[in-house]
Amino acid sequence: MSMLEVENLVVSYGAIKALKGISFNVEKGEVITLIGSNGAGKTTTLHSISNLVKKASGTIKFEGKDITNMSADKIVQLGLIQVPEGRRVFANMSVKENLEMGAYSRKDKDAIKTDMEWCFELFPRLKERIGQISGTLSGGEQQMLAMARALMSKPSLLLLDEPSMGLAPILVDEIFNIIEKISSAGTTILLVEQNAYKALSIANRAYILETGVISKSGNAQDLIKDSAVKSAYLGG
Repeated sequence: MSMLEVENLVVSYGAIKALKGISFNVEKGEVITLIGSNGAGKTTTLHSISNLVKKASGTIKFEGKDITNMSADKIVQLGLIQVPEGRRVFANMSVKENLEMGAYSRKDKDAIKTDMEWCFELFPRLKERIGQISGTLSGGEQQMLAMARALMSKPSLLLLDEPSMGLAPILVDEIFNIIEKISSAGTTILLVEQNAYKALSIANRAYILETGVISKSGNAQDLIKDSAVKSAYLGG
């Protein structure tokens, strides 16, 4: 049984079919990436899993449970957590308050403290800015905070939507190093990412989305060498 199973997922926005019956799976412990150009349906896929958009048809199972029509807050409680595109931190709250919001559904005080320390090990910059109002952080710091806030809810599956978008190259490297550390610590990851080369270099497997259809899938290292993938997504 896969950790996440998506079958024949169809999503429409009015007359436009954003997803045309896609199927894929994520195994426990994997880093899986969805790559594709703008408008291919990557974010829609994540929103469908989290039940933030209405599905026309298809089923989604998480750890054997059918979550297709489960409310978004219940899905979060199962341990399926999304870091949205564009960071979306609570701008008027401090770094610490944002992290506490991530743990709002948890009751295990000592474990919450331990997890906050771990977040500060992963993101030392956040520790330096613990009392700072989040809206005043740089874009890179806000991305780190959005990821740390998600980790505070103890995800078993983390959905990352464009974590490197708009970041300077040096920060992109840092974010990808951190994604690898999160994976090594035992969190399964489904990554949507514009930077196809970076995504493929840390993923186990990848699915390529083209206008709502999975056009190709396979081992990430094989896809990096694939000539069609190279010319379409890797600038060569």
